Amino acid sequence: MSELRPGAVAEPAGIKPASLGPRVLTAVLYGIVVLGALLLGPLATGVAFGVMAGWAAAEFFSIVRREARQPNEFFGVVAAGVMPVAAALWGLAGLSAVVTALFAASLFWHVAFTRVRTADTAETIFGALYTGFLLGYLVLVRELHGGLVISLALVVSVWCSDMSAFFFGSLFGRHRLAPSISPKKSVEGFLAGMVACVAVWAVLPLVAVPGVVWPHVPMWLALVTGFAVSVSSVIGDLAESRFK
Repeated sequence: MSELRPGAVAEPAGIKPASLGPRVLTAVLYGIVVLGALLLGPLATGVAFGVMAGWAAAEFFSIVRREARQPNEFFGVVAAGVMPVAAALWGLAGLSAVVTALFAASLFWHVAFTRVRTADTAETIFGALYTGFLLGYLVLVRELHGGLVISLALVVSVWCSDMSAFFFGSLFGRHRLAPSISPKKSVEGFLAGMVACVAVWAVLPLVAVPGVVWPHVPMWLALVTGFAVSVSSVIGDLAESRFK
């Protein structure tokens, strides 16, 4: 079968029950951990995200090693795991301190051992920032005024976008979004996911829960945020597929 180009027409893949079960189970378990951590507070969020970041960094470095790179996994995994915790304990200053320490340690490693290539050092720093810094930043969002609602909206909207894109794309997707990177993603699924994501954010200006610090978000900002989150999540997903 010839490779499909972006915009090419193909038959919908359909939903395969055998692949649906593990996907749903993973999403449920992941959801319990993340939502539970967010509800418990910034420190619980930092610890949970720290474990996730360290795990993700280890996976990233295993992928990098298949391309004959030799990153410093110890520096990268430790830094990634500590970033969300530091953000929870000391805010932006703590997160910045860990990033600074990562750069300093990586550069010292690069200078002290001449066999270390520039690409190895770059992969070490990037892997930690890609996994730990981004999750650490979400911890900072959790600490904002109304941060619980904002962080929950962010997580829930991404999940809704992902699931809507999966189901709608499987049933109706005909035009491939990025066939050379992720052949199963479709334009139809992407649009369905965007609608779902924007819909979640559109609820924020319309609802207020007694006893919960609710952010004051104008409708136009909620819609723009939903659009930005949807596009960003798809780009992140494609980037992850590209790394693999």
